[in-house]
Amino acid sequence: MTQLLNHLAFDDEMFWISAVLGGDDRAIAGLHNGWASGPMTGAEAVNIYKREIARSDEVLARIDLDAPPRWWPPASVFDAPPMSNGREVLFRVLAETSVHAGHLDIVRELIDGHQNLVVE
Repeated sequence: MTQLLNHLAFDDEMFWISAVLGGDDRAIAGLHNGWASGPMTGAEAVNIYKREIARSDEVLARIDLDAPPRWWPPASVFDAPPMSNGREVLFRVLAETSVHAGHLDIVRELIDGHQNLVVE
């Protein structure tokens, strides 16, 4: 579960929002595969994710979503054509986050045995 949170923190929030949309040098320098982050506790992973979400909020508050991304990774990092504007990038992040939120809910159900909505 910590790897999934790190993936969301580093590969979505840091990569797409801070680096691509914001052009943040700190984020660009700190990019790495979130799935390969070192071992940590659940609380540490949650804190890292919360930190990156807060940074994303700061970036999103100051950018124009109609403008093109401020930075695009080299093909050796992400071999895909650049997105044309911030809305495309933000949609990518929302889609990725929603998919993984479902995965996290499955894990939570396996841990606590409780299902919030059961359709019979």
